[in-house]
Amino acid sequence: MRPLVALALFAMSAHAVEVRPAEAALADVKRIFVDQLGGGKTSDQFRDMLISAIQSSGLFTLTENPERADATLKGSGDDLIYNDLHSSSDSIGVHANAGSGSSSRSLNSGVSSNSTLGLGVTDSETSREEERRHEATGSVRLVSKDGDIIWSTTQESGGGKFRSAMADVADKIMRQLTDETRRIRALAALNRDPQSNQGGGEPANPKGKETALNK
Repeated sequence: MRPLVALALFAMSAHAVEVRPAEAALADVKRIFVDQLGGGKTSDQFRDMLISAIQSSGLFTLTENPERADATLKGSGDDLIYNDLHSSSDSIGVHANAGSGSSSRSLNSGVSSNSTLGLGVTDSETSREEERRHEATGSVRLVSKDGDIIWSTTQESGGGKFRSAMADVADKIMRQLTDETRRIRALAALNRDPQSNQGGGEPANPKGKETALNK
C-alpha cells in the first residue's frame, strides 16, 4: 500500500511543477539589459521608468552591457494625450392650427364670422463637452541570448490618482514580471528538491528516539 501512496504523491508533485521550457528559462534570469524601446517621443522616458521599476523589485540586476545580461527586455511604449469630444442635442416642438369662417351677404343684411386658433411650442437644448484624455500603452518581451522569447506582456493605463499613465504602465509590467519570476523560481526549486514540499519525513535520529522510548 505504501508504494502506491508514494507513487501517487510523486505523480501529483510532477504534475504540479510541470512548466514549459520558455517559462523554465525565466528562473535562470538574474541580470537584465533594457534595450532602447520603440514608440513615440516618450519611449526614452518609458525606458527609464522600466529600469527604475525593475531595480526596485530586488529580483534582478540591471546592466548596461548586453553581453553580460542573461536576457534583454525589448518592446515599445507610447503616451498619448488627446481631446475626447461629446455633443448632444435635444429638441421639442408642438404646433397646432385650427380655423373656421363663414360669410353671407344680402341686400339688406350681412352676416360674417371667423374663428382662428393657433398653438406653437418650441424648445431645444444643445450641449458640447470636451474632455482631455491621457492614455499610455506598453508592450515588452524578455528575450534570451539565443533569441527565444521567455516572457511577454502588454499593459495600458489611463493614469491614476497619484500616478501618471506611463508610470502606471511600467508598474503593471513590473508587477506581472515579478509575480511570474517568483512562481517559476519556486517551481524550479521544487524540481531540484521534490522532498522539500512533501513535509513530514523521518526523524533525524530514529534510533535515538527508539532508545529513549525503550527507557
